[in-house]
Amino acid sequence: MLKNGYAGKILKLDLPSGKSTAISTADYADRFIGGRGISAGLYWDLATFKDHALEPGNCIIFATGPVTGFSGVAGSRWTICSRSPINSPEFFSYGNLGGKWGWALKSAGYDALVVQGKADKPVYLMIHDEGIEIRDAAGFWGRPSFYTADMIREESGRGLSILSIGPAAENSVLYATALADGGASVSGGLGAVLGSKYVKAIAVAGRRKYEAADPGKLQSLVHRIREMKGKTYDGPSPWAVPGMTRREVCYGCGLGCSRQSYSDNMGRRYKSFCQATGVYAGPVIAYYGQWHETQLKAIQLCDGYGLDTGVMAPMILWLIDCYKEGVLTENATGLPLSKAGSLEFIEDLVRKISFQEGFGKLLARGTLQAACTIGEKAMEIACRYVGNRTNENKGYDPRMISTTALLYATEPRMPIQQLHAVAGNTLINWVNWVRKIPGGFLTTGDLIKIAEKFWGGADAADFSTIKGKALAAKTVQDRVYVQESMILCDLHWPAMMTSADDEDHTGDPSLESQLFNAITGRKVNENELLVFGERIFNLQRAILLRQGWKGRGDDKILDYFFEEPLKQGEIFFNPEGIMPGHGGNLISKLGSVLSRDDFERMKDEYYLLRGWDKNNGLPMADKLKELGLSETVEELKKENLVR
Repeated sequence: MLKNGYAGKILKLDLPSGKSTAISTADYADRFIGGRGISAGLYWDLATFKDHALEPGNCIIFATGPVTGFSGVAGSRWTICSRSPINSPEFFSYGNLGGKWGWALKSAGYDALVVQGKADKPVYLMIHDEGIEIRDAAGFWGRPSFYTADMIREESGRGLSILSIGPAAENSVLYATALADGGASVSGGLGAVLGSKYVKAIAVAGRRKYEAADPGKLQSLVHRIREMKGKTYDGPSPWAVPGMTRREVCYGCGLGCSRQSYSDNMGRRYKSFCQATGVYAGPVIAYYGQWHETQLKAIQLCDGYGLDTGVMAPMILWLIDCYKEGVLTENATGLPLSKAGSLEFIEDLVRKISFQEGFGKLLARGTLQAACTIGEKAMEIACRYVGNRTNENKGYDPRMISTTALLYATEPRMPIQQLHAVAGNTLINWVNWVRKIPGGFLTTGDLIKIAEKFWGGADAADFSTIKGKALAAKTVQDRVYVQESMILCDLHWPAMMTSADDEDHTGDPSLESQLFNAITGRKVNENELLVFGERIFNLQRAILLRQGWKGRGDDKILDYFFEEPLKQGEIFFNPEGIMPGHGGNLISKLGSVLSRDDFERMKDEYYLLRGWDKNNGLPMADKLKELGLSETVEELKKENLVR
């Protein structure tokens, strides 16, 4: 019987019948921890693999982890997993959110929620200590997510935490999002899955609290983590707008970050944070000649209608360049392309995509799909801005960071938590140190120590070679899968570095296992915990293979990373492409491409490290059994997907 960090129950709802049942969390947590791990386990057992993403047989899973409900460790995260419509073929994917909703679900007595089938009309779900209700949402259908949340609170109570979708999800836009409290949004097209089920919103409230197995040890760890991380975001936030925004901390986080929020004249709060702030920033500044509130309005529009800003940002830049270079016209698109950067343009674009009107119907499929339809020049322009097959923005480029190539290639969408675990605060801080920018303190020596502790070895910090990069990719993935199952915020985890005040700037890779043990009462060390991550990753691989992933053939990245040299300014945090090379000497990656031969050699090594068949990227039966995944072997054998 589970306790200490777990509610002990998973709620399963069948929408057509309205019947709900409870599953024991213990059936999954022993092997998969929580969060993304439990989601994969539930999906393997409950999904009908023949059904497409937007068909009733596809289930959608909302999951917390054992750390949820404990303040002070940046653990107020939760995940949504399902088969996503954004890939072709469609694959199991995920979204990782913050805010209060996950905490509220656990407070209501559930570690996870599984929704199956399709309602016969628009509904919203009400989950509380006594169970679940299905309520009519016809009056909210077609309205923005913000409006829906406001109206549900008016109808059912102010203390609710609410996840809701906008018109884009209702109309099956492939990259539609869902929005929760504090502007927490799920990407990966999972909002469209909710829309396909006629679920407009899920409201949650609960009163349960949880105790750790070892409260004294937990408090000691909280103190240590705050000492390590408390000053990480002390400086001015890059997302702040003087006189308008203020710092905002996710519910129960206890640490905080550079996140900002602001209120409109109605008292509704909106976010100003990270990638979302750049969704329209460049065009706005170019149009108005300075910062303008339209930059914030664009985030509101995307969140309210339910469009992924990570997809919209490169799409907008692609549209602008296509117009400038004569590929698209205002007459052909029905968009005011000459006014890109204005409020009029973004309002028109968001509406047309969300309701699939006119040219918006093509854009609703994604930038690459639209460019492919339009022609060769449109595709060439798209490659300037799109970073992966799911149309998300460029970030941590594989021409500069070769580890990224393996992370992109083996995941169904941009794995931002893994990218951060290689290049997030660490490389960004190191670049600031090299450029003598205030706040940069991580030296090359520190970076090499971090590689030894967190990336599998010192070779991972030499960016002049592919040596050690396959091991780095595997190590990072296994660690991040643990992190996303416990479930911890990737802005603070893994705890790779401390503050500038510490003599040793490098962090402690054993903190996750210590935290896991203190909360759950289990006794595992760092390496044993990483096996959980390896198990979960392999289970996801099995799911993807059953859905049509072609092993090595689908472990690929976009061709232009092999063909187009890296240009100055392409990398947002490192415009000059400065990186540490052999012996810590500085090199520039400008002009670099990723060699196809190097990429294939990295895959060879990666498959061997994973215990997969090097020739086809399929898992070996003995490896799956060693990881405790014997049940997957029999299913994969039926389809010749295991060696």
